[in-house]
Amino acid sequence: MIRINLLPYVQARKQENVRRQVSVFFLGLVFIGIGLYYAMTIFDRNLEKERNRLNLAKTELDQMKKVTKEIDEIKKKLSTIRKKTEIIRSLETDRKSSVILLERLSDAIVAQRMWFTGLTEMKDTVGITGIALDQTTVADFMKRLENCGLFSTVALKSIKHQVIKGVELKQFDVVCRKIQKTPPPNAKESAKGKGGA
Repeated sequence: MIRINLLPYVQARKQENVRRQVSVFFLGLVFIGIGLYYAMTIFDRNLEKERNRLNLAKTELDQMKKVTKEIDEIKKKLSTIRKKTEIIRSLETDRKSSVILLERLSDAIVAQRMWFTGLTEMKDTVGITGIALDQTTVADFMKRLENCGLFSTVALKSIKHQVIKGVELKQFDVVCRKIQKTPPPNAKESAKGKGGA
């Protein structure tokens, strides 16, 4: 019977298996290293992109803050301009109302029978002092004031007998309350447009 010694073959096979396992292990480590390197590269690229986007967003935010400051300054300037134009409009209206008041008062005066000695205008009242030949003239003047369209009430505050250069006259004091008109917001512009045309 032939005896074959298989011991060296088994040992060689074991060594081959060990070598193969060690090669597979190192090859696996190499693949894992390559995979980790690739993952880290992608992660670094994404991180760099996000940093760039963050820096860009910060730059845009700084620009927007500057623009917002400029807008706030423009708003303040516009508010100041609006206030100034409102003051100018009110002054223009007051100037016109004073002219209209004087025109209506001159229309209401009874010619050759009376004259004014004083005129005071407040926000909603007008005070008129003057001299008339008699009480009828004062009454006619008050009726004309009531019909002129500027006053809601006309009241005689006082009437006194006065002698000037030997002539008997009546010194009167009349208080008139103005009609309160509240025009719509665009009425001033439309009235201005009509007046300018």
